[in-house]
Amino acid sequence: MKRLLTLLAVFLLVAGCANIPLESQPAAVPGDKPPQAPVDVPEPAAGIDSLTVARQFVRASAVPGTANADARVYLDDEARRNWKPSPGLTVIDDTFGTVYDTSTPQTDPNEQVVNVRGFKLGMLSPDSAFIPQKDEYSQQFRMRKQPNGQWRIVNPPQELAVTDEDFAVNYFRVPISFYSPESGAFVPDLRYVAAKPQAGLPGRVMDLVLQGPSEGLKGAVRDLLGDQVTTETNVRSTDDGTLNVALTGVGGASLADRNLIAAQIVLSLQTVTLSRIRLLADGTELVPGREYWRSSELPAYNVGVAPSSELLGLMTVNGRVRSLGDGQPVGGPAGNGGYKVISAAQSVDGKRLAVVEERDGRQWLRVGDLGRDLGSVDLFGGSLSRPTWRPVAPGGGISGEVWTVVDHNTVARVALAGDGRWVKAGVDATALTGLGQVTELRLSRDGSRLAAVVNGQLVIASIVRTADSVVLRSPRKLQERDLKDVVDVDWATQDHLIVATSSSTLPVVKVPLDGQRMDTFNSSNLTPPVHGVTAAPSRQNLVADAGGLWVALELGEVWRPQAHTVTDADPFYPG
Repeated sequence: MKRLLTLLAVFLLVAGCANIPLESQPAAVPGDKPPQAPVDVPEPAAGIDSLTVARQFVRASAVPGTANADARVYLDDEARRNWKPSPGLTVIDDTFGTVYDTSTPQTDPNEQVVNVRGFKLGMLSPDSAFIPQKDEYSQQFRMRKQPNGQWRIVNPPQELAVTDEDFAVNYFRVPISFYSPESGAFVPDLRYVAAKPQAGLPGRVMDLVLQGPSEGLKGAVRDLLGDQVTTETNVRSTDDGTLNVALTGVGGASLADRNLIAAQIVLSLQTVTLSRIRLLADGTELVPGREYWRSSELPAYNVGVAPSSELLGLMTVNGRVRSLGDGQPVGGPAGNGGYKVISAAQSVDGKRLAVVEERDGRQWLRVGDLGRDLGSVDLFGGSLSRPTWRPVAPGGGISGEVWTVVDHNTVARVALAGDGRWVKAGVDATALTGLGQVTELRLSRDGSRLAAVVNGQLVIASIVRTADSVVLRSPRKLQERDLKDVVDVDWATQDHLIVATSSSTLPVVKVPLDGQRMDTFNSSNLTPPVHGVTAAPSRQNLVADAGGLWVALELGEVWRPQAHTVTDADPFYPG
């Protein structure tokens, strides 16, 4: 984290000049041969053995640049001329091995085979998104001693592998913003760009905006630009420090869409520039009457994805729902014992409550206005997961959709019908339930994704809505190797999750939505196992263990008792 913050500080202080397109892989032109390594990339040290050549090749593969110049110097002459690696990168653990291959005896003293072995953490896809993977990594390099006595690789891999540490140094994570019609909010799509040269960062970020959402988010958000919009000139800074973004192809976009496009660009660029941004379209202002933009001057598009500061959260205790603010029961049967409450969820706007009630040996869903009688929904089973609410649609209104998981294998939702009844509606969750037993489910407060606990592991998926269907797409396990025994999860922000496990060594962790890393909370004062967690933007993280409820704001902070802590409580913020 310190390294990323240092990089960002440098990026924001450097005034950009002409945008320098920079990809992690060479862009091959039909009929052209990739150039040899430029003369300013030094040859490897003389006399190094073939194992060292293979290891240094892997380390050099992490350095983005034209034609992978830093890695190309470890190849023989023919490979240097012809090597065309595929887009994307495989990210492996920092600890990897290089050993001589002994399966086939080598009769030529000038040839050797080296096996590179490690553990695969994930891959940087061609659309610059990190995709977590759990697998062994193995690559075989054939080496040949050159006339000058130096070992060089003759069969460079089609797919490059880089260590996790080198990836963090050479690539910078940027949340690219895309608009969600479901909530009227902008949704972050975590992508990675080459960290250097620093002057080209805004241009590389703008390239990703134009590419549209990554494969894992397609369909869950709206691509405002489409294929027809491009940049007319390089994204560049002028003498007065303004960042110029000149578009073409916007055409007949409505004024409303032009304002959304402006917000998308400004929000996406805010992590790599502090400059004001000049937005043009086909030679004139993108938004008529407004030429210059700053993120601080944008409308509050995402105000609805965070619960109001006045909503302090609730908890279930001994079958009743109580306030986290003062410990008192909420109004109505949910608080006075009229229902035997197993779990509950408050809508993001705070106006409604959904509870899972135990009745007649089964668990049933009830939904209604907070503080009043809650209507029983025709949805029941041996178990229902804690409910979770869809956000309020743009333009206001009241939350009208609740999700839960029935018997660990059926994702169900109920929606408010025109006649005031809550009725069941379908969800195609095959891609998620095919991974195993689903014990927890949390919709993101922007409505584009969900987080789930499946067979004790953390999974995210995108939510794709059409006029007549809701489908869960691209489920991905996060930190599959190290994060096990997960019992609960919640959205701390739009792009980070707080996760509770039954483990005594990793009771509470923080994970970005692409799973590229995992940060551990201080476990002081906690009494494992932790059995519940809740989080929300600008809120304290709140966990429940055998001793009660505990709060902490930062990763390194010692957990402190919540003001109205009680044992056997399960806390939840709105959402």
